[in-house]
Amino acid sequence: MISPVQAAPERLRPLAREEGSESWSASYAVGVSRDEPVFAGHYPDFPIFPGVCVMECVRRAAEAETPPPAGELRLDSVESTRFLSAVHPGDRLSIELNWSQRGEGWRCQAKVATQHGQAATMRLRYLPEAVA
Repeated sequence: MISPVQAAPERLRPLAREEGSESWSASYAVGVSRDEPVFAGHYPDFPIFPGVCVMECVRRAAEAETPPPAGELRLDSVESTRFLSAVHPGDRLSIELNWSQRGEGWRCQAKVATQHGQAATMRLRYLPEAVA
């Protein structure tokens, strides 16, 4: 899969099971460089990192390390997304992930923030590779 985002997620806290629960959490960071190609057309005089690119950063972070009991997963759907503030060149995304099993699949909830405050929340649904 070709990504519209050049920056790769940097793991800050590895995936670990939350004490006393069945959920797993991790944290990542992504630096939004002024050199990202999407800024050329979005928008030339007032560059904003598109929401779909924020989603792509979350997807890449989520897929960098999935819960061991889950096995191989594939993205099934985006259950919800809320964009709360704009992301600009030079911002650093902090991505907090929380994984929990839901039936035969897994839900990955993400909170995204920049140094200016909360930027987005999303819920992604993953299914095992074997489930079609």
